[in-house]
Amino acid sequence: MFRLRFSRSLVFCATLGFFSLVAANAATAPLENSSPLGAASHHGRTIKLINYFVERYHYRKTQLDDELSSEILTRYLQALDPNRSYFLAEDIENFETLRHRLDDYLTANQVTPFFELFNTYRQRVFDRIGFALEALEAPFDFTIDEHYRFDRSQSPWAVDRTELNDLWRRRVKNDYLALKLENKPHQEILKTLRQRYQQLARRIQQITNQDVFQTLVNAYVSAIEPHTGYFSPRATENFKIRMSLSLEGIGAVLQMRNEFTVVQRIVPGGAAELEGTLRPGDHIIGVGQGLDEPVTDVIGWRLDDVVDLIRGPKGTTVRLRITPNPQAGSTSAQVLAITRDQIKLEEQAAQRTLLQVHDGDIIHRIGVIDIPTFYVDFDARARGDSDYRSTTRDVRNLIAQMEQEGVDGLVIDLRGNGGGALAEATALTGLFIPSGPVVQVRDSRGRTRINRDPNDDLAYAGPLAVIVDRDSASASEIFSGAIQDYERGLVIGESTFGKGTVQNLIDLDRYSQDPDQPLGQLKLTIAQFFRVNGESTQHRGVVPDIILPIGREQSSHGERALDNALPWTQINATDFSIYEQSNYLEHIDRLRSLHRARVDHDPDFAYLKGIRKIEAPLAELTEVPLLESLRSAERVRQQDDRQALLKTLVQAHGLVFKETEADDDDLPRDAVLLESARILADLAFGAFAERLIVQLNLEPTPINDSGNNFNLPNH
Repeated sequence: MFRLRFSRSLVFCATLGFFSLVAANAATAPLENSSPLGAASHHGRTIKLINYFVERYHYRKTQLDDELSSEILTRYLQALDPNRSYFLAEDIENFETLRHRLDDYLTANQVTPFFELFNTYRQRVFDRIGFALEALEAPFDFTIDEHYRFDRSQSPWAVDRTELNDLWRRRVKNDYLALKLENKPHQEILKTLRQRYQQLARRIQQITNQDVFQTLVNAYVSAIEPHTGYFSPRATENFKIRMSLSLEGIGAVLQMRNEFTVVQRIVPGGAAELEGTLRPGDHIIGVGQGLDEPVTDVIGWRLDDVVDLIRGPKGTTVRLRITPNPQAGSTSAQVLAITRDQIKLEEQAAQRTLLQVHDGDIIHRIGVIDIPTFYVDFDARARGDSDYRSTTRDVRNLIAQMEQEGVDGLVIDLRGNGGGALAEATALTGLFIPSGPVVQVRDSRGRTRINRDPNDDLAYAGPLAVIVDRDSASASEIFSGAIQDYERGLVIGESTFGKGTVQNLIDLDRYSQDPDQPLGQLKLTIAQFFRVNGESTQHRGVVPDIILPIGREQSSHGERALDNALPWTQINATDFSIYEQSNYLEHIDRLRSLHRARVDHDPDFAYLKGIRKIEAPLAELTEVPLLESLRSAERVRQQDDRQALLKTLVQAHGLVFKETEADDDDLPRDAVLLESARILADLAFGAFAERLIVQLNLEPTPINDSGNNFNLPNH
């Protein structure tokens, strides 16, 4: 029927989310002449292609039947109205007639029922924003002890308009109170909220049938498995920009959470990192162009539209209104001015630093290589350029530079690294082992191939540690899992994301019958990774040898939090040999003991633990008070608690704390990196000490708890 032609021979193993329509976050006011949306002529062709490729090539063999149909309906309703703030219970009851029929429509390449459901949804949104604008005209009484439930994802659907009106009255009241607590005057608050609702109204009106199609297809394919997704032609362009590693913007990866655009991570070397104020976790609530243009409220906007506002020509200025990450010690909104620049491959490449770990009079020099992604310049490689950039090539050069400078150990930092090119994960592992298999890959037909170290040379043979966190995924898990299996080095940090599947992009445009009508791309899960010991990295991730007390909830994050993710499984181990100079397992109990003794008295970890203690109950909240005195008191208490933690931290480092700012802008420090370097110094120095003791026939003498285990004579 169709010959499968992937858009490029590259296999990606990254956690790359697809752009989807978050229509429930785009409210609107009553609009005139809003014509219903319907399917386009090419949508049937696109569904036919997707059905074929999913059935033929997807790793999880799934029947398009009544059971899957039910899940598709659930996910489609969740995509439209995740907070259950628009549909009524009677609407949901009417939609139940589709629960076991959507599979029949999709098999017949028909999507009309999805559009009919969407048109009902859009009308409900119009009604709600009309109510919200009217609610703004009534005075609010903030002395009443009532609450607003902002998370209704598990709440029942409103039984009637009376219940829905009360829900929205509280929502508008909460919007007003949030601005009032920022000391905004009454008229400015009204103006801001009117503009917000009216802008959201325009945005819902601008939703196209292609947007709806993307949403319904993603409800379909994500019901099979979470990393399969569809990119509409517009989303495809955004995806290509993200993967090109060269764009003009601020250098921040963004994601949607409820109605907010949230900074997921800062791109190394980008404009945002150079400006220095924007942090992961910040909520972007407004965007302004230049230094003089007004800031546009973007709460409730679609992610790609916010990105379009932020992106712009190199050298121009964009202003972001943000509510900072609570760890910054303040909950007040502020406006940042960032000069856009071109984000190039070399700015996202691996970077090296040198840490000095003090143990009395002894200084251990620990090299650190930070790898934000597994990258390769495919075009340069295809041209045959001898000096094309890649993760492995860059890391090899950095290792050579640090060994010339003299290092006692090497830390590979993979925190936040969501993956990248599979070949680079394999080749990078090869820098640290003499030779052998790195990862096993099983395809949809059950065939297993082994990816081996492509080079039989060893770039670095010294003490090694790998830092991972809960956002280290896919290629990062392949690398860290292999280092652990070979007993080549220590893995330190948090259990990783648990994404052990392979995706490939299928360019549907190649099968379009109309060259002027693009169809988009399908990201399809085609295989699963297995470590050389036979265990999957899927679901469980890589469990570190030493788990740091970061204190973040793991069960609600990563692959383990997805209800339809592929399960953990196991295949036969492949033949491989433990690294012949391996010795870290011999010292692991001592390393853990030293680590625990150190962090129990470490002010940086105490600060980190304190912040988590403040944030943990906040993360569990589903509603907020609308009593102004209580809300204000809670706000002040949170600020005071954070300031008290920061004061304790500053004073623990022997500095003078000021109420407005600390004397040292480098606090709080990167406690995870510093402790990982100390653990590696324990390993490197302890192993050396034990060998020397054996050679000199000495008795070991424990030293203080600053780090290592032995005092040595001066030889």
